[in-house]
Amino acid sequence: MSTSSIAANAYASAARLFSPNGGQRPAGPGGNGFGDMLSNALQSLDRTTRATDQRTTAMAAGRTDLIDVVTAVAETEVAIESLVAVRDRVVQSYEEIMRMQI
Repeated sequence: MSTSSIAANAYASAARLFSPNGGQRPAGPGGNGFGDMLSNALQSLDRTTRATDQRTTAMAAGRTDLIDVVTAVAETEVAIESLVAVRDRVVQSYEEIMRMQI
């Protein structure tokens, strides 16, 4: 995989994660809900980290360039930071709900 295509994939992943609806359609009757979106995000993170591991191993064996590994690590970092931000917002929302007077 070329460096430009890796960079393009990283940019596309970041754009999807930071879009207003996370790249997902709003949930409707029979539509995907928050749980499905979260599951997809976790699966995407798993694929990204596995690809990063493979590129790191390939670099150690001399089969790929350092820039490929750096780009893959950056893509993984964006995905992890995005999921941490979502987790923090969910926890914050839960705490806010628990403070509400009934």
